[in-house]
Amino acid sequence: MSPVETPKTGPAPSVAGRLDTMLGRFTMYRLILLVLAALAAYSLLLDVLGWLTFGIPEMLAHLLLCLGLTYASNRVLAALFRVRPHSESSLITGLLLYFLFWPSFQALDVAGVALACVLASASKYALAWRGRHIFNPAAAGAFVAGLTGLNIATWWAATPAMLWLLVPGVLLVLYRTRKFLMATVFTIVATSIITVELLRAGMTAGMGIYQALAQRPLLFFVGFMLTEPLTLPPRRWQQLALAAVVGVVFAVPYNLGFIANSPEAALLLGNLLAFLVGQRGGVKLRFAGSRQLTPSTTEFSFEPARAVRFLPGQYMELDLPHAKSDGKGRRRVFSLTGSPTERLVKFGVRTAEPLSAAKKVLLALKPGDELAATSVGGDFILPDPNKPVLLIAAGIGITPFLSHLASGQLRERDAVMLLLARSADEVAYADELRASGVRVLVHLADGSEPPAGMAAVSGHGGRLDGETLGQLVPDIAVRDVYISGSPASVASLRRAARKAGARRVHVDSFSGY
Repeated sequence: MSPVETPKTGPAPSVAGRLDTMLGRFTMYRLILLVLAALAAYSLLLDVLGWLTFGIPEMLAHLLLCLGLTYASNRVLAALFRVRPHSESSLITGLLLYFLFWPSFQALDVAGVALACVLASASKYALAWRGRHIFNPAAAGAFVAGLTGLNIATWWAATPAMLWLLVPGVLLVLYRTRKFLMATVFTIVATSIITVELLRAGMTAGMGIYQALAQRPLLFFVGFMLTEPLTLPPRRWQQLALAAVVGVVFAVPYNLGFIANSPEAALLLGNLLAFLVGQRGGVKLRFAGSRQLTPSTTEFSFEPARAVRFLPGQYMELDLPHAKSDGKGRRRVFSLTGSPTERLVKFGVRTAEPLSAAKKVLLALKPGDELAATSVGGDFILPDPNKPVLLIAAGIGITPFLSHLASGQLRERDAVMLLLARSADEVAYADELRASGVRVLVHLADGSEPPAGMAAVSGHGGRLDGETLGQLVPDIAVRDVYISGSPASVASLRRAARKAGARRVHVDSFSGY
């Protein structure tokens, strides 16, 4: 078995599993950048075909202005504030502004777009708290530029001709970010309100829904802006509540004189609400040390400049700037493995070859070096203590469960843990697992004996399928099942758990590792 293979865990990978694995090669930021770039190229093609009427010179000039000015202004401001610029983020902001403002050669229009680009970059630094920007940069730039009267965002991406690529692009992004439910709540709320308004104006229900989805910026808004992770609250229920509130503000017409109904105003309100309930601001982390867990995994420990608020099972996003990009980006998500009450913040990371540029930064850290953590989030949180659970970890998927162990959440709970690894020496945190008192079952792909104190299990043909899981955990139907690991492993194990009779399955997928 090669160093990067995962243990056989179930039937052949499904379409969803293959899609997860493919998308896992890209960070969320890189995927959004690629999708927006494809939409920009598609818009130019539509103009050539006559489906858009801006004119190629205007569109190209507008695109270059948005990309060039956001990129340049971001680098200048980063130098002034003595931080490393996040070029990928600035390009995403530039592409968003390209779709928000009407392409034009009119002097005032160009000035308004230029102002929006600079303001968008400035908002990342001026409208920030402890290194974390509060508002979506593109929305902030567009909103303030609109207040000056120089230009107003038209959100021209909301045109029927764009739907052919916009819809699959949005679906791809939402699938990668696991924000389908949030997007659905927003879409239903906003579409319902808009349709009711159009029904009152004499339009049919079908035409009202079509206009809401095809001629309003609803899909573009929810796919690329509302679900931006840095401006979202950490918990799913908070995100769903936020989606409903923003959906109302997005769709209900109002005019307060200096502020009128606009998508950017709705988003900025949502950003402010998210900031008030989340981990406010980034956190400086000082590297304390590392330890080798297995030949392919390492634990990194950091001392935070201030207390980090998180729940066991949540993750933290680290900013790992590196000189040479490898396409996986500099912001990476890692599960927190320690207790919320500990002084140090810890992460278990897969460090087998091939290493991403971001992980090379981690391995090159020396005690005292500093990193920035940009956000905390996730819903891989255990239910009521009285509910029995089955915890399934494939490879590096053990890490979120360590936080549950360290916090003492599994001490008095009816819990069974099932680990999947390539071999006995690839079982991470063996000492901690033995000391926890939790019943630990281990499936090793090479058929070797597991570490002392753990029971070995095997499956049909080396795979763990639904029948095997049902035999190992006969009461799986009454347990909440939590599955963590690579996208392909998670997809396979989830199917196996369902076939074994599990009713409640929660997953935590490690994409792009």
